[in-house]
Amino acid sequence: MFACSGILFNHESPLRDEHFVTQKIVRGAVDILEGKSLTLSLGNSDIIRDWGWAPEYVEGMWHILQHDRPTDFVLATGKPMSLKEFTALTFKCLNLNWEDYVTYDATLFRPYDISVTVGDPQKALVDLGWRARTEPRDVVTLLVEAELLRRKDL
Repeated sequence: MFACSGILFNHESPLRDEHFVTQKIVRGAVDILEGKSLTLSLGNSDIIRDWGWAPEYVEGMWHILQHDRPTDFVLATGKPMSLKEFTALTFKCLNLNWEDYVTYDATLFRPYDISVTVGDPQKALVDLGWRARTEPRDVVTLLVEAELLRRKDL
């Protein structure tokens, strides 16, 4: 049996549900821009994640399945970004100062949340020639652009 495992770190796309914090931030910021909301409430903004672009991770999965031997791979950018930075970049894309709108709510903190998760994609690069091409900061821009387009089409 040819069996592989792909360990995919956070891979974002506009298809994510609003229950994911990245979409909560993007949609909340656009709501503020449109005057539909005055604030965005978040939990722990000090967490650090490895946010990549989902379509590239799908390509990575395809490469894993084309590999000549079954093994495990990590698909990640290898680049850390705090939730605070993600939030600041989201608001900056909309020409808003996040500090004017973001509040913190202790009830939104996850009691057992991992403070840092960043992947090491080196094996995928060496064995598959795969690497994430979209920087985490560009993922933010793509998500904001997609949300603005989605609302324009409504």
